[in-house]
Order: sequence, then C-alpha cells, then structure tokens
Amino acid sequence: MPIHSKSPDSSYEPPPHGWRTFLITWFTQSVSVFGSELTFFALSVWLMQTLYPNPEQKRELALALSAQATVSMVTRLLVMPFAGAWADRHDRKHTMIVMDVANGLVSGLLAVLVIMNILNLSLLLALMTLHTIVGVFHNSAFDASYAMLVPEKKLGRANGMMMSIWSLSGIISPTIAFAIVALPALLRQQGDSGPIAALPDGTALAMGLDALSFMFAAIVLSFLSIPSPQRADLRAAQGRVQKSMFADVLEGLRYIWYRRPMLWLLGTFTVVNLLSSPVSVFQRLLLKFNLAADWTARGMSFEAALALIATIGSLGGLAGGVLISTWGGLKKKRVYGVIIPIMISATAMLGLGLSTGLYMAAVMILASSAMVPIMNSHSQTIWQTQTPREMQGRVFSVRRVIAQFTSPMGVALAGWVGGQFDPGLVIVTSGVLLLAFSAVQLFNPYLMRVEDKAWLDAMAAAHEARRTGTTPNELALVVNDALPEDILQEDITT
Repeated sequence: MPIHSKSPDSSYEPPPHGWRTFLITWFTQSVSVFGSELTFFALSVWLMQTLYPNPEQKRELALALSAQATVSMVTRLLVMPFAGAWADRHDRKHTMIVMDVANGLVSGLLAVLVIMNILNLSLLLALMTLHTIVGVFHNSAFDASYAMLVPEKKLGRANGMMMSIWSLSGIISPTIAFAIVALPALLRQQGDSGPIAALPDGTALAMGLDALSFMFAAIVLSFLSIPSPQRADLRAAQGRVQKSMFADVLEGLRYIWYRRPMLWLLGTFTVVNLLSSPVSVFQRLLLKFNLAADWTARGMSFEAALALIATIGSLGGLAGGVLISTWGGLKKKRVYGVIIPIMISATAMLGLGLSTGLYMAAVMILASSAMVPIMNSHSQTIWQTQTPREMQGRVFSVRRVIAQFTSPMGVALAGWVGGQFDPGLVIVTSGVLLLAFSAVQLFNPYLMRVEDKAWLDAMAAAHEARRTGTTPNELALVVNDALPEDILQEDITT
C-alpha cells in the first residue's frame, strides 16, 4: 500500500475563492440539515399521533421509535466504509449533488405517502434506511472536500461552523416544525377551507419543505467549483480499474492501523461514545424521577422541564460551535483541544448526576454540550492535516465506524441499566470513568505525538516493512528519509 510519508499533495493550495465556496456550501447544506430536522420531528408526531395514538399502544410506539433509531445507526455503520471509498474514487461535487437530489426524492415520497394515508412502519423503515444510505454517501463526500477548499489555517474555523449547524437546528427546527404541523388545524379554526387546511396535520408539509431544501442545495452546488483529488493508484496504464472498493476500505483501515497514535485518538472517542451516548436516556430518567420535586415545585410540567433541558443542551452546543468558529482552535498540540474538553464534559456529567435541582442540571448540560463541538473540531482538524487529501474519504469513514460502533451498544445497555439503578448514580459513574480515562491520556506518549507526521509515517513504514519483508533501508528510500531509531527498535506487532 502507499506509505504517504510525505503527503503527495503537500504543495496543494486551495483555489483562490475556496473559502467563499466553502461558506456557500456550508450555508446550503445547513438549509438541508434544517429541512431534515423538520422531517424527523414530523415523523415523530406521525408515529405518536397517527400510527400509534392510543395509550394502550405504548409498547408498539416504543418498539417503533427504537426500530427507527436502530435501523439508522446500524445502516450508517455498515455503509460508511464503502461510502468513503466511493468518495475517493469519484467526483465529490457530483456525488453530493446526486445524493441531495436522492434525499429530496425520498422526503417527497414520504410526503406523498402521508397525504395518501398509506405510509406504514415497514415503508417508513425502508425509506429511512434509504435516507441514511444516501446521507452517508453525501456526508463522506462533503467531509473529504473541506481540505480541498479551505486553507489549513482555517480548517478549525470551518469545522467549528459545521458543528454549529446541528446545535442551531436543534434550537430552531422543533419550533418551526411544530408550527408547520399545527398549521392546518389553525387554518381550519379561522374558517379556511383551502388545500392546506384540508390536511389532517402539517406532517406532509414539513416533509415537502425538506424535499425542497435538498433540491435547493443540489442546484447551488451545481454552480460551484469543488475540486476532487486525482488518484494515480486507481487505474492501470490500460485504463482498467486495478483496485476494488473492498481493497480501498482495507487501505483506509491499514492507514489508521499503521499509525497507532491515530488509533489511540479513535480509541478515546470510542470510550467517550460508550460512556456518554446513554446519558441522553438517563437525563430524561433523572428529570422524571430525581428532579420531579424541584420542577413540580416551580409549577412546571414534565414536558416543559424536558423542553427546557433540550433547549439548553442545544444552546450549549451552539455556544461551543460559535466559540471554535470564531477562535479557530489550537494551531499546535491540538490533541489538548480534544482531551481537555472531554475532561470538562466528564466533570459536568458528575455535576449532572449529583444535581438536585432543575436549574443546576441545566447548567451542567450546558457545560457538557458546549465541549462537544470543541473536541470534535480539534479532532477533525488533526485528521484533515494528517491524512492525504486523496485518502480522506476512505480513512475518515473507517475512522467513524471505529469511533462510533460503541454508541448503539451504550444506548442498548442504557435500557437495561436504567431500569436497575438510580439514573443519577449511573451518570456519576460514567462521568468518573470518563474523567479518569481522559486524564490518563494526557500521559499517553503515543496519543501526545498524534500530530508528529514524520514519526507517524516512519511508524507506518516500519509496519509495511514487516508486512512485505522489505528491509528498513530499502523502505527508507521510499519515504525519502531515514527511519527513526525508536521506530526501528520498536516491536510493532502487538
């Protein structure tokens, strides 16, 4: 496999208007993210109010919501590696356009099925699977396009802006979606008898707007110039393909495996996802049981208290995203920009688990949520600066599979643990474990050198020497440098 000791595109300069192109792309993709949030909110309303509206259908509703989330998670993990390989093989701009159009068609079809009153759970899960597949291909192409447009010094800012989208949509979209869903009933109350008022609710309207947002994003992209790197290793001299998609996936995996500090960075997020992904479940249990006396004394309903902490969480994420977008993040030792926010978030988890009041819990959620864009942005920038541009699709997708496979495990475990133990105790335990783990990483010599590209490439070269039987001196000619003595003497077979 290629060693990539010195990135073959190290002299690459983004196009003159690359930052402007990124800003336009960011805006149009933000519109489609908001549109998707409208659809997800509308689908939740449809499941709870139309498909399973009766109290005795509680079990069926819970299973439907669980199936929807599980199908999405599992599909994403299975498809990611191949979507990344696709992004490295094909024009990334064209991939994004096709996937935006495809997602628009899926959302439009959902709207039609709702209007015709023939949507059922099986059709919904099938269309959600298709939506997830298309979205993964789109996001893989988009993620791998940042470094082609944005100068390295602005990557942290660009990543922060992307993190802000999700938090901002979490604040704005539910309110807008609620208004859209309620619109037909409101029009009927005012005596309107038009086509919108004739709808039972605005679920189909929200989905239709989502479809339009995807089409808008596709149209704008068609006028932009987004370069894709050219792979010299993909085709033989005769023009035939000499590598399979599966070989690309293995190459992405091998790239990470040969650079163990990057694997340690991934392992850190694997632990974070395992311990923090169930917290959203325990937050609601904590609110319902441990904090009930407080929000009841304040004259609040459970729904109002839940809306408060959900909004506060999104505001925290937005604040962190705005901070990292404005600041741009650390320019050196970015690994501290990953570990320190994790430690702060873990400390906030401790405070949340120990909370006896609603407002204290809200502050802890705000602090924890604000750290997520900061840690993710620094991590993304590390990967973007360490991975050759022509490999970012397959490497990033494999990376996400490794980092995120523990999320569904954590969520599944939460269902059992939440019924056996006090939610506050579980959150405190998770916070203690995460804080201890992240603190230890500050003394991990491998992780602390994750940005030392020369060392990483020398490590990869030594791995390749062992795999192929090439002598270190021969391999040094490939990387145009002598292999460091500590790499040559290291037992890398562990």
